[in-house]
Amino acid sequence: MRTTSWSTLLILAMVSAALVAQQPPPQQPPPLTFRVEINYVEIDAVVTDAQGNFVRDLKKDDFQVLEDGKPQTLSVFSLVEIPVERVDPPLFAKNPIPPDVQTNRKTFEGRVFVLLLDGFHTSAARSLLLRRAASLFVQRYVGANDVVAVVDTTGATAASQEFTSNRQLVLNAINRFMGQKADSPTKAAIADALRNQDLPGGAATNSEAKANDFERGYKARRTLDVLKNVSDYLNGIRGRRKAVVLFSEGIDYDITQMIGNDAVQFGSQVMDATRDAVAAATRSNVSIYGVDPRGLTNMGEELIEIGSLPAGDNTLGMTSLMGELRLSQDSLRVLSDQTGGFAVVNANDFRNAFDRIVKDNSSYYVLGYYPANERHDGRYRPITVRLSRLGLTVRARKGYVAPKGKGDTTKLLAGTKTSVELREALTSPVAVSGLPMTVFAAPFKGSAARPGASPNATVNITLELDASRLKFVEQNGVFTDKIELSLFAADASDKIRDGGQDELDLKLRSQTHDAVQKAGGIRITRALEVPPGKYQMRIGARETNGGAVGTVVYDLDVPDFSKSDITMSGIAVSSAFASRMPTANPDPLFKDVLPAAPTAMREFPRGDALALFAEVYDNAASISHRVGITTSVLSDEGKVVYTTSDERKSEELQGSRGGYGYSTQIATAQFPPGRYVLRVEAKSYAKNNPTASREIEFRIK
Repeated sequence: MRTTSWSTLLILAMVSAALVAQQPPPQQPPPLTFRVEINYVEIDAVVTDAQGNFVRDLKKDDFQVLEDGKPQTLSVFSLVEIPVERVDPPLFAKNPIPPDVQTNRKTFEGRVFVLLLDGFHTSAARSLLLRRAASLFVQRYVGANDVVAVVDTTGATAASQEFTSNRQLVLNAINRFMGQKADSPTKAAIADALRNQDLPGGAATNSEAKANDFERGYKARRTLDVLKNVSDYLNGIRGRRKAVVLFSEGIDYDITQMIGNDAVQFGSQVMDATRDAVAAATRSNVSIYGVDPRGLTNMGEELIEIGSLPAGDNTLGMTSLMGELRLSQDSLRVLSDQTGGFAVVNANDFRNAFDRIVKDNSSYYVLGYYPANERHDGRYRPITVRLSRLGLTVRARKGYVAPKGKGDTTKLLAGTKTSVELREALTSPVAVSGLPMTVFAAPFKGSAARPGASPNATVNITLELDASRLKFVEQNGVFTDKIELSLFAADASDKIRDGGQDELDLKLRSQTHDAVQKAGGIRITRALEVPPGKYQMRIGARETNGGAVGTVVYDLDVPDFSKSDITMSGIAVSSAFASRMPTANPDPLFKDVLPAAPTAMREFPRGDALALFAEVYDNAASISHRVGITTSVLSDEGKVVYTTSDERKSEELQGSRGGYGYSTQIATAQFPPGRYVLRVEAKSYAKNNPTASREIEFRIK
C-alpha cells in the first residue's frame, strides 16, 4: 500500500487549484452591528520562548506578515488573554445548577470550541474511548466562560449540541455518541483473497474491496464536508481564535491512488474535499486539533479481528494495517498543521495536549490586515509570520484561500421581515451584547399539537432590556423609540418549531419614561408553543433610534407533561423590587397568581419580597390521593433557611387541565447577602410516591 504524505499532495493541490464553490464573505462585528469585510484577513499567532512559555510583551512592530512573499500592512493588532473561569456550583452541590436565565450583559470573553465527533472514522468498539477523551476535555479543561458545540459527522442529532455554556448538555451529547467506521480495507482485501483462492481456475473477484472502497470514500467526503461547513459557520466570529477539536481515528483513504485502480475510485474527490475543508478553515481563521482517541496503537485489535490470512500472501496483514495507520494519522496532522493547530496521535495521556489546546486559545496575538492583492480569484495564498526578536517561535496558519466574487450577502437576507442587522446577529454562534438584555423562559402545559399527539407546551418568555441603550426621542412630552424583536425555537434537528418577528412602538409619557430609567430597563413578554423536546431559543432585539443590537442564546428542555405521573412547569419569580420595571405587555397567565410580572432578575436586595408560581401536573388524578408541595431556600452551604409546605387533593383537578396552580411568597429580610438555591418539590401520595422538582439559583445583595 502506498503511503505518500498527505501534506505534500494537499499543499500542491491548494496552490494550483481554486475552490469549486465559495461561501459568503467574512463578517466583522463592531460593538453594535455586523459589517461585511470581504478583503479583511485575520491571523491568530501564538508566540513562545525556548521553554515553551507564551511571550506577552510583543508590540506591533515586532511582527511582519508576508502574503505570497510580500509584506502586508497590519491594520489590527491586539493581545488576547482569556482567563479560565472554573465552574462554581453551590458548596453543597457537586455540579452547578443550570441557570434559568441567560444574559448578554457581559460581553462574551471566553473560548469557542467545536467538538467534532467523527462517527464515520471511529470504530463502534472504540466509541467508549472517544467518549472518555471528549468528556475529559469538557470536564477538566473547558471553562465556565467558554462556549462549546458538539457535532457528530454522521448527522446523528442525539450526539450533537448547539453552542452552549451548559457543560451537562455537552456531556449528554458526547455520551450518546456511537462510531460507524467502515471495515479496514485490509480486512476487505483479505476476505476477497480468501474467497478467490477457492474459486476454480483462480478466477478473481474484488466485490468486498470495491464495496469497502465505496463506503470509505463516501464517509471520508462526508466528514470533510462537515468540517468545511463547521468552519464556514464559525466565519461570523471575528477577533478571537476558534478551535475545532476533531476526535477521530483519522481518514485512512489512500488519496495517492487516483487513477487506474479499480479498488480505489474516489481519491481525487477525497483530495478535493480535504482541500476545501482546509481552505474553509483558513478562510474563517479556524484552528483544527486532531485527536486520535485510540492513543498509542499498533493495530493489534484489527489484526485479531481479521483472523486467518491467505496462504503464501505476504502483502497483506500487519504491513498493510500499519500503512493504514500512517495514512489515518497523517490526515489528522495535515488538517491540524495547515490550520494553525496540532495533532494528538500515539498518546495515551491526553492531559498535556488538552492543556496546550486551552493555552493556545487563551493567549495569542490577533494580526489583521487588508491584503495588497485585492483580487477575488479564489486562489490559495501562503502566509508567513516573522518576528524581529530572536529566540522565539511563532505558530500561525500557513495561508488562506482568497474570496471569489463580490460576496454580497444581501440576497441571503432578502425576503424576511427581520432587519439585516438583527438577522445577522441572530445567526452568530455566540451572543451579541450591543443591546444588553436578560431572558427568562419557563415551559407550562399548553394546547394539543394534533389529535393523538403529546400536548404542546407554552413557553413563557420574559425579556428585560437595558434602558441605558434605549435612545428615546422626546417630542411634545412623549418619549418615543421602537424595538424590533425576533425570536425562534429550534429543535435538535435545527427545525424551527415556533417563532416570530414583532415591532414594539414605545410612546412613553414623562412619568413612565422616568420609571424606565430609574428601574434600569423595560420588560417585554412573549410566548411560544412547541412540542416536548430539547430546544435552543435565539432571542434578539434591535433598538431602531440608535441601532443597538443584542441577542441571547437560551437552551431549554421542554418536558412531556403528560408522560410521568407527576411533572412540574418552570418556576416564575417576581419581587417587589423587580416590579419597579415597567412591563410593556404583561402575560395574562400570571395576572391572578403573582403580585407582579415575572422577572428575569436573579439578584435581589435584602428585605425584598419574592413571589413564585408554578404548576404541578398530576396524571394520576383518576385515583383519589393527595400531593404535597414544598418550597425550600438553601444557603450556599446547604442549610435550609426557609421552608413552607402545602397539600393539595386530586379532587381539585376535576374539570381542569390537570395542574395544581401553586404560589407562595418569601420574605428575604432574614437572609444575609450571598448565594441561595430555591427548590420546589412536589410529591404524590399515590402509588410509588412519584416526585418532581425544580431548582433556581439566586443571590441576595
